[in-house]
Amino acid sequence: MRVLTYLHSFEPGGLERDVLQFNGAWAAMGIDARIVLGRDEGALAGDAPDVPFYLLQTGKISTASFETLWMIWHLPRWVRQLRPDVIFCAGNSYTIVAVALRLILGRECPPIVFRVSNDLTRRDMMQPIRAIYHMWLRFQAPYFARIIGMAEPVRAEIVTQMRADPAQVAVIDNASLTMAEIDRLARSRAMAARDRPGRRYLAVGRLASQKNFGLLVDAFARIAQPDDRLTIVGEGAERARLEHQIAKTGLATQIILAGHQSPVDRWLADADALVLSSDYEGLGIVVIEALAAGLPVVATACSPNVALLVDGVGRRVPVRDVAALATAMAAIVDDPVDITEMRARAERFTVEASGAAWRDLLEDIVE
Repeated sequence: MRVLTYLHSFEPGGLERDVLQFNGAWAAMGIDARIVLGRDEGALAGDAPDVPFYLLQTGKISTASFETLWMIWHLPRWVRQLRPDVIFCAGNSYTIVAVALRLILGRECPPIVFRVSNDLTRRDMMQPIRAIYHMWLRFQAPYFARIIGMAEPVRAEIVTQMRADPAQVAVIDNASLTMAEIDRLARSRAMAARDRPGRRYLAVGRLASQKNFGLLVDAFARIAQPDDRLTIVGEGAERARLEHQIAKTGLATQIILAGHQSPVDRWLADADALVLSSDYEGLGIVVIEALAAGLPVVATACSPNVALLVDGVGRRVPVRDVAALATAMAAIVDDPVDITEMRARAERFTVEASGAAWRDLLEDIVE
């Protein structure tokens, strides 16, 4: 069984990490997993699994500024050449490529599996943009053989927002980590010495508007004591704006933009709390990493899945509520930590736990 995934690049992101993780796991199960890559750029190249890659970019000119059009133009040729049994559309930002592929290839197009990687309700969008977005979701649903949710709470959202046939929807807890990675994260934190003054807050993600790190900076500024620190691990287009905002708070020595770091073990080991300040998310892989490490989490209600992850072991606050976020950040460091329950939640989202479900689903589609 041959499964073809398409990916723009190795630029760091949760979706990209998942694609590499999935394909490595599928190959280990005996599936012929292959990846069409738009351009050979990005810090995650070192995490690439031992599967065949096919590169769309030729020459030295980067296709980053028009990568989606480039993918739409070239992917049909590779599908005809490689003849996969199933095509994997790894996330929301790739659905336009999938729809175009179906329209271009028609009956020649193999069945496409779409994994919902982000919130579909998108309350962060202003009207009428949100209404247009929901129309787009309903338009694309018939083009997919299956639509996959990353955790059970999102099933109802897929049916409601995409108007998908319930029989078309499946839920497979996302294979965010391996058991070995969970063990490594837990061990790293258990061995870390944290006998230092002040509180340590950590955030991890691309410096993009979706992550709303500006809200996090404002919340930290409300509660920061002289020895407190906030570290944001990640890189992206919002760096300059965040640097300007941090300078205005007068806390430049206490708020660190650490850039892209992989792995994030030592940051999770040293922190007192992870903070997810996003406007919208699909699942939040870093939350699962924090749970595996036994690190308390404060998260905005940026996805239907957040409650499943943090309620009872962390704190959940409304999206874009700086006062609520600041209050939860101040309180979380004194909350009791249930490491056993946190690990149990993380273990749901492992390669080992989801591998059989993916194999069964793919085989069902091919049959």
